[in-house]
Formats: sequence, C-alpha cells, structure tokens
Amino acid sequence: MCSFSALRALVAPGYPLLLLCLLAATRPDLAEGDSADPSFTSLPVREEMMAKYSNLSLEIHNISLTEKSPVQKNITLEKPSDLELICQLTASRDLNSVNVTWTKDDKLLENVFNTTKMGNTLYSQYRFIVFNSKQMGNYSCFFNGEERRGTFNIRVPRVHGKNKPLITYVGDSTVLKCECQDCLPLNWTWYTSNGSSQVPIDVHKNDKYVINGSYANETRLRVKHLLEEDGGSYWCHATFQLGESEEHIDLVVLSFIVPLKPFLVILAEVILLVAIILLCEVYTQKKKNDPDDGKEFEQIEQLKSDDSNGIENNVPRLRKNESVEQ
Repeated sequence: MCSFSALRALVAPGYPLLLLCLLAATRPDLAEGDSADPSFTSLPVREEMMAKYSNLSLEIHNISLTEKSPVQKNITLEKPSDLELICQLTASRDLNSVNVTWTKDDKLLENVFNTTKMGNTLYSQYRFIVFNSKQMGNYSCFFNGEERRGTFNIRVPRVHGKNKPLITYVGDSTVLKCECQDCLPLNWTWYTSNGSSQVPIDVHKNDKYVINGSYANETRLRVKHLLEEDGGSYWCHATFQLGESEEHIDLVVLSFIVPLKPFLVILAEVILLVAIILLCEVYTQKKKNDPDDGKEFEQIEQLKSDDSNGIENNVPRLRKNESVEQ
C-alpha cells in the first residue's frame, strides 16, 4: 500500500494523470454494487459472463414466423444454461426496412443481439447466460414493419400432483404425492393452507406427518389419524437453482355417516312405500271380512222407502172415509 509521502509526490506537477489512474485502480468495483442485471447491460459485461460460465453447454431454440399470429415456445430450465434464442422471419417483400427489437417481460432490451439477412429471410439472434431467477421470464422478438412477434417462455420445471380431490375417511391414513418429470429439485417442502397463507409442515414437531420419497424427483406426505379438520389444500414446493415451482392437492376427509346418507334416504323411502302398501292391504282385507255392512245399509234404505210409501197410501184412505161419513 502506498505511503502518504509517495501519494503527495504524485500530486506534483506533471503527475496529475498518473494520480487519477491510481485512484481509479484502487476504487471499488461499481459493478458489484449495481443492482442492474449484468447479463442485460453492456456487451463487454456479457462477454465476461460468457467467459465465467464457459463450461455451460449451449442450448439453441428457434421460432419461425410465417403468419401474422404470435408464436410462442416454452423452454424449461432447472440449472444455469447458455441460451441462444433465434427468431426467423420469412417474407416475400424487401426486408431492409424491417427493424427488430427484443423485450423481456415487455421491457425493452439493449441492442446486444445480432440480426442478419439471407435472401428473403431475416434472422435475429439473442444469446445470454441464465444463471439465476432474474433471467427467467418471457423473451419476445418483434419485427417492426411486418408486425410479427415470437415469444420464448423460460420457466423452471412444473411440479405435478393429483388433479382431482383425494377423498378419505376419519381415522384413516392417506399419502399425498408430487413429482417432477425429468428433473431433480434441490429441495422439497410441504405446506398446508391456512386461509390465505401457507404454513410449513414440520415433521419434527408434529408426528402426524411423515415426508419421504422413493426417488429424488418425487415427494410423499403421509397424514395419519385423519380428522375432519385435516381436510383442505396441501402444497408441495420444489426448489431449483433458477427458481421455485409448486402444486396443490385437495384433501377431503369424510365421516362414516356421510356415505350412509344416500342409503338412509333410500331406506326411508322403501319403509314409507311398504307402509302405504300394508295399509292398503289391511283396508282391503277388512272390507272383505265385513260384507254385512253393505247389507245393513241397504236394509235401512229399504225401510225408509217402505215407510214413505205407507204414509202416502194412508192419505187417500183417510180421505175416502171422511167422504163416506158425510
């Protein structure tokens, strides 16, 4: 480290330029504290990143734009990669007046891409290093003049679980499973849903849960001694070098009375129907066993008719006797 006398000597006439160079050399690197993403700044910085991650294999992804409608392509990454995105536009007219722009999540990127023309085809190439989650997202190439757009959707692998709700009963045990095809997450974590927030499941504090898995690309959560309040949403969370992915599984815990309800309803309907049939049978049988009731009714009616006829017959007789006496 230079002494104070040496620095004072450098301030003497004839050494101002040397002093400025020395201060610039000893100044901390501003790039380290810069919050901007180095892969999207200047071309020399990008070349430095390329050299730092030179051991990464190059992945080339291409989109061919032939129609007016936008074209999309999904790219799955779980670890740092050297990406080269190429948009290819073929048109029948002159392409010299067509300009190309690139955006990331609808934000304009610097002019650090290459555009070349071969015949009636225009190629635009964007190459960069994906080394953390900030580089993940949607990259779009837009050809001004032809109004063509291509989009590369760069995501971490998706985690898959059971699509339909898992139904079980009180007192049983169940196993929830999540897996990631053709990928190896760094870590798996399970959560339960507590309203709008997620609560991590700690198997060391709660022996109700057991987390295991036969392979690195899957995880299993076993829930023992189920209660009705154990039902709800469970989330499996996978962590990768470039981001995170999660999936939820719905668990429904039923009491044993629930599956019996339809049977009980049917049973009640059968009992009611049988009761109605029995009442009809009893009424019919009773009517058959008491035939005299109808005869008594007929006799009463007959007596009433006879009485009325006798009264009518006596009236003319009384009239005749009265006429004779006179």
